[in-house]
Amino acid sequence: MNYSFIETTPDSHFPIQNLPYGIFQPIGKEPRAGTAIGDYVLDLSVMDEAGFLNGTGAEGKNIFSASSLNQFMALGRPVWSAVRKKLQYLLDADTPDLRDNEELRSQAFHLMRDVEMLLPADIGDYTDFYASREHATNVGTMFRGKDNALMPNWTHLPVGYHGRASSIIPSGTEVRRPLGQRKPPNEENPVFEPSVQLDFELEMGWFIGPGNRLGEPIPVNQAENHVFGLVLVNDWSARDIQAWEYQPLGPFLAKNFATSISPWVVPLEALEPFRASGPEQEPKPFPYLQQAKEGAFNINLEVHLQPENAEEATKITNTNFSYMYWSIAQQVAHHTITGCNIRPGDMHASGTISGPERAERGSLLELTWRGAEPVQLNGGAQRSWIEDGDQLTITGWCQGDGYRIGFGSVTGKVLPALSEAEILNVENVKI
Repeated sequence: MNYSFIETTPDSHFPIQNLPYGIFQPIGKEPRAGTAIGDYVLDLSVMDEAGFLNGTGAEGKNIFSASSLNQFMALGRPVWSAVRKKLQYLLDADTPDLRDNEELRSQAFHLMRDVEMLLPADIGDYTDFYASREHATNVGTMFRGKDNALMPNWTHLPVGYHGRASSIIPSGTEVRRPLGQRKPPNEENPVFEPSVQLDFELEMGWFIGPGNRLGEPIPVNQAENHVFGLVLVNDWSARDIQAWEYQPLGPFLAKNFATSISPWVVPLEALEPFRASGPEQEPKPFPYLQQAKEGAFNINLEVHLQPENAEEATKITNTNFSYMYWSIAQQVAHHTITGCNIRPGDMHASGTISGPERAERGSLLELTWRGAEPVQLNGGAQRSWIEDGDQLTITGWCQGDGYRIGFGSVTGKVLPALSEAEILNVENVKI
């Protein structure tokens, strides 16, 4: 196993085997691209300017001085792989080039606690799927009964919808409880009020690298060449708003107010040792969805909820990305089978990830069975839905032999909804 001269512990999310990419902003400087190693961020713009990335295909283009990774994403897998190999070489404990250059190290390394992490990409489009069979079955059972839990199309295609890219936010950004129309039980007419059934959705997301031309689908066995890397996703959801608005066109306001993502994008190449088979698919998909190799990844996922002023958080969910019925490649192939063009920086998300056990459910809707069975928190509190002041944290990692390939975390704290007076004078409200 390779080791870096930057020390990491066995439970660190960012050893030399990982090297995720992100956009960070040092104090008093412009945003730029970096990679995470241990507790540090390595400034890739400094490494590029010093000539250490020569020969990778990324050098000389100023792509690491940009405020997004879009240009790097667009270069494709051969360049991504070359940059990754060069960085692993430079950070290796036996390589003196960076290790013994004190002046360069002082310019290139920043402690994570001293920088601000930003969105990794300018996200042009966002598509959210519904690819967990356990999640779809749980939700369908609640609303339609066990015998009609899955809609007839579900086992034939990856169901998805086009989400709102403008409200994707980086980890740590506070989330305002949404206002909207909802229809209380036993009421004839809807009311306009804050959502009272605010929920999280545990998901994984991936960023698109090179896209495709309009009218030319991406074959399923080439789809992963278009995937730059993965992030954690909390796709916040207002269940009561959604229940009133979703027929006939599906999610709208219930989903458009916030989607939180982790700042570090883990390359698909770093996840190769953790590739898994995924669930057996029956009936056999159409040929355009038949993937030749294993398409799932063994990624451990946890969700923690901490009420305001509480001393500790409670782990309320632990599940695994390998439960996903439809793979990343299948979702990309299906997305483009009509000839839809996807572009560098686009983000796709898996939909809520749930496992077969209650403790593996990826939303409060499922964990509390639509609010009827509250979750017990440390300290004696309960939750049926997310309350003001609550902070949600999602974390995830792949467990290797003595190391982890981690995603860090994505956190978000819920702020109270705007009042009627604040709505009428919204320009004076600090968001």
